[in-house]
Amino acid sequence: MQLTNKIQLSLNRNVTFIKVFFIVFYAVGVAGMTIPYTFPLFVKLTPFALFLTAGALALFHGTFTRKEVTLFGIIYLAGFIIEAIGVNTGTIFGHYIYGDSLGLKLFSTPLMIGLNWLLLVYLTASVMEQTGIHSALKIIIGALLMIGYDIILEQVAPAIDMWYWQDGNAPLQNYLSWFIIALAFHALARAFKANMKNKLGPFLFACQTVFFILLFIFLV
Repeated sequence: MQLTNKIQLSLNRNVTFIKVFFIVFYAVGVAGMTIPYTFPLFVKLTPFALFLTAGALALFHGTFTRKEVTLFGIIYLAGFIIEAIGVNTGTIFGHYIYGDSLGLKLFSTPLMIGLNWLLLVYLTASVMEQTGIHSALKIIIGALLMIGYDIILEQVAPAIDMWYWQDGNAPLQNYLSWFIIALAFHALARAFKANMKNKLGPFLFACQTVFFILLFIFLV
């Protein structure tokens, strides 16, 4: 317990340094993906960026309760299974295929996509925890934040080899499904009474959103 407290105190003292690190990290990522010579390397580093973000959030989360570990496992597995069904049938989001930038695949679905769902739920829930609004509104607005993020991401995803839509653009079905699934995940997090307060959460959500906006400006 004392060691955990010491680690938390050290992290709290260095939160500004860590934020500066991530600003530089994402800025380098934008540069690397917009320079043709370095583009292939930086695309392959996408899973590393997700792991790094997840690791930083985990450090600032503190101690994980058994309920939270169970919740996060459910969101990861459910996110992966939903995507696997979606990409193999076209019935959930529409017809699309995955590229190679998200790494190793199972059933034509990157294993990282479950982590991506988990991160987005956690980050948007962390943003909502900064407000004092009613829990029901936190669920709805948190899901809307995920939709807003996805609208931006969908414009960039094909350019960085994440996924490709059969008709070139994401259909309305994709956004409706995203909203319903996001609502379910946010409601589940509320039901589990998981602690989503995280000093880095809102900051990293902003960093990722700006990152994809910049890629849209320079790549698309």
